[in-house]
Amino acid sequence: MQPSALSGIRVLELGQLIAGPFAAKMLGEFGAEVIKIEAPGTGDPLRKWRLLKDGTSVWWQVQSRNKRSVALDLRRPEAQDLIRHLVKETDVLIENFRPGTLEGWGLGWEELHAINPGLIMLRISGYGQTGPYRDRPGFGVIGEAMGGLRHLTAEPGRTPVRVGVSIGDSLAGLHGVVGVLLALYHRKVQRGEGQVIDVALYEAVFNMMESLIPEYSAFGVVREPSGSALPGIAPTNAYRCADGGYALIAGNGDGIFKRLMACIGRDDLGEDPGLASNEGRAARAAELDEAIGAWSATRPLEEVLTALDEARVPSGRIYNARDIAEDPHYRARDMILQAHLPDGQAIEVPGIVPKLSLTPGQVRRAAPALGADTEAVLQEAGVSEAALAELRAKGVI
Repeated sequence: MQPSALSGIRVLELGQLIAGPFAAKMLGEFGAEVIKIEAPGTGDPLRKWRLLKDGTSVWWQVQSRNKRSVALDLRRPEAQDLIRHLVKETDVLIENFRPGTLEGWGLGWEELHAINPGLIMLRISGYGQTGPYRDRPGFGVIGEAMGGLRHLTAEPGRTPVRVGVSIGDSLAGLHGVVGVLLALYHRKVQRGEGQVIDVALYEAVFNMMESLIPEYSAFGVVREPSGSALPGIAPTNAYRCADGGYALIAGNGDGIFKRLMACIGRDDLGEDPGLASNEGRAARAAELDEAIGAWSATRPLEEVLTALDEARVPSGRIYNARDIAEDPHYRARDMILQAHLPDGQAIEVPGIVPKLSLTPGQVRRAAPALGADTEAVLQEAGVSEAALAELRAKGVI
């Protein structure tokens, strides 16, 4: 059997909630051994976020699959000693505390690097490990705002809204995974030492903001909210249909635009030399939106999408959870998987991305109960039964 892509890599996850654990989740899906450190008694707060089943979030079944849970009170010196011991055999440590927290526990980079020069340390925080804002608390929604995204997520003249998920945290986690893989490559191929990966939530969002700053720098233009349109690229928008549904139509490629205009019976626009390239179409975006909207408004959504599909024009509906769960394409690509809650109830969860042909990701174990692997992990690390009993009596584990 082909080994997983990250077989043999050990990850020590000290983070909680979303960004750090999301990064560890992805590494675990591709074969890394992930040891998650949680506070005794309470555990990761994510266990109680969103909708609960028997007292535990069903989100937990996704975010913590393929992980082992070790309950340690990191505020206690004895627990800090255990972390130093575990670090000796760890490839990657992930944390998303406020900068300075690990240093206060004697678990900062300098201390851990001295113990294990090959250690890679992923540090995710609101504003990064340096700079004038480093000590501010930061959640994903704040990073989304500072990164420029929140300002754009609105209809013109209305209050900017959040995306609806903690996209800033997840983007930071994804950037963290990229950093970890780069650092692992450097350590192996370049025979280098470990290093720190410093990911700020706002920077992960800012990295997605395309032409926002170049346009401001070159033209003094501050891009404003535009609803469902994409400024400077046309036609691309959400168009209301006769049954109240919305069709997302992207006709902004030169050839695609001509096919779209033919589909809606507007060959006059499709053959207009002034609309042959995006520059001309962007200048007349309102005119094009009006023409497309007039066509879609007379037809139900399914008829609109069928016509556009036949014309080879990119289009689609706006999916909700039910649409996703019932869509055959999701299932054909294993993007809906079955898991089981602790009571045995089957539950559907998201699949794994990206898709690797030779070493695909896997769900090897369900999300753990709090502290389920404490004794096993510590015994594997050489902690004696007597020492475990003493730590348990003191409330360290």
